[in-house]
Amino acid sequence: MQSSDPKLERVRQARSQWEARHAGKYPLRKASFKNWSGALLEPLYTPEHIAHLDPVDDIGFPGEFPYLRGVHPTMHRTRMWTMRLFSGFATPKDTNARYHKLLQSGQDGLSVAFDMPTLMGYDSDHPRSLGEVGKCGVAVDTLADMEVLFQGIPLDKVSTSMTINGPAAILLAMYLAVAEKQGVSFDKVRGTLQNDILKEYIAQKEWIFPPEPSLKVVVDTVEYCTRNVPQWNTISISGYHIREAGATALQELVFTLADGITYVQACIERGLKVDEFAPRLSFFWDCHNNFFEEIAKFRAARKIWARVMRDRFQAQEPRSWKLRFHTQTAGVSLTAQQPENNIVRTAYQAMAAVLGGTQSLHTNAMDETLALPTEKSAQIALRSQQILAYETGVADLVDPLAGSYFVESLTDWMVKECFTYFDRIEQEGGVLAGIKTGFFQREIARSAYDFQQAVESKEEIIVGVNEFTQNCAADEIPILRIGREAEQLQVANLKKAREKRNHEQVEAALETLKRAAAKGDNVMPSLLEAVKTYATLGEMVEVMRSVYGEYREPAFL
Repeated sequence: MQSSDPKLERVRQARSQWEARHAGKYPLRKASFKNWSGALLEPLYTPEHIAHLDPVDDIGFPGEFPYLRGVHPTMHRTRMWTMRLFSGFATPKDTNARYHKLLQSGQDGLSVAFDMPTLMGYDSDHPRSLGEVGKCGVAVDTLADMEVLFQGIPLDKVSTSMTINGPAAILLAMYLAVAEKQGVSFDKVRGTLQNDILKEYIAQKEWIFPPEPSLKVVVDTVEYCTRNVPQWNTISISGYHIREAGATALQELVFTLADGITYVQACIERGLKVDEFAPRLSFFWDCHNNFFEEIAKFRAARKIWARVMRDRFQAQEPRSWKLRFHTQTAGVSLTAQQPENNIVRTAYQAMAAVLGGTQSLHTNAMDETLALPTEKSAQIALRSQQILAYETGVADLVDPLAGSYFVESLTDWMVKECFTYFDRIEQEGGVLAGIKTGFFQREIARSAYDFQQAVESKEEIIVGVNEFTQNCAADEIPILRIGREAEQLQVANLKKAREKRNHEQVEAALETLKRAAAKGDNVMPSLLEAVKTYATLGEMVEVMRSVYGEYREPAFL
């Protein structure tokens, strides 16, 4: 409706009269109501709040620019979202057994969790790996481990997501080598590599090399897969870890999209055409507890990305405009107190993700704040998705919240605030400069502090933590414990792999990798050849470290 529309004027008058009739009669719970991103929430939303939005140009239709309502015309009416569970623990053999059980339970995509030594580029027998092998994910040292990890799982039949960043190119090379050994051509390999190193400096802190060479290696993977692995999503540009570090939903939206813009610019500077690689960029979002805020975030993200790709980067292919994304429910929202409550939290977060139009979804298990999930808790998490998909009816409609006065108003607020925040990042000199000055780190730290203060003052209620508490020990539910024997077995397997390989071939491959890194060549071909000799993860990382150096974050005040 136009601002001069008689119907809109009638709404204004009626609302004013409604407010006058009820003003001051009911004491409010709070002096003011805000969401976690700082948006002031009106007590009531009416057509007035969205009168400035054009239903066609600003909101549009699913599968069409600006994709606010979804990247596909029929969304989940045609195909359910991919259901994933984050799985990886102890040795590759242990995790492979879990994968087979998950696939038998109806999961249709695998998500690989790696242990901390793997994430940081250390072999399992490195002194810094002691006590961490297999604890927070699966240990992968050589191609032999990757072969065991996917034993009996044809790589042309599954989609695999790998949560790895610093040494992402090496793990991708191992995965491709396994596909080759299985006789699967690269054009049939499907999956996603997180490969988002910028958010490591911003939030998660699992880096190896300095930002510039790390960004160069990310572009190497994009270039290689664009030419050779056309169905592979080369970067999963991740807001998840930014949010888990304490960012608000708005900051997650802004910082993640800014990272995406940086990757696109770097690929273009490499000489790639935007429509060659952009369709294979994907995103990875957190879904937290504030139900409508999360839905608005997802809808706003699609609209902003479409505008940036079309208008700033001049992408001509509609697939380049579409922001496709995976969602994981908020790990940081899980509580050790009354852990069964986490099942409820996860279910609501999953529903917000689906109503927001996700393409794939991971639901956290109730015990993940305590340990890696047990088989039973992992199955409950999967069943939560299946109940959502097949019993609630939410998958039968495309963007059912469109037209909601509140949801459309909040989505529009998110879009406007995002572009304002973009300007602040540009004033910092861009993402790389902002990382070095500590801009992002300070912004997130401030938000995390404010939220913790709100929890401690009970302005924000966390059920079972600061209200509705009861005496219950955290260990009342069974949890998965990874014993020292897993580390001992992994170290023994690594020793065997080293003994069986051809050492001259390994040394030659590592020297070729070093020359490629030093010359600034694309390192993916050299990495692929090195993993085939069963060079270890740590050996390849050390070669690259000798060329690129190692990053140490300065202290920020």
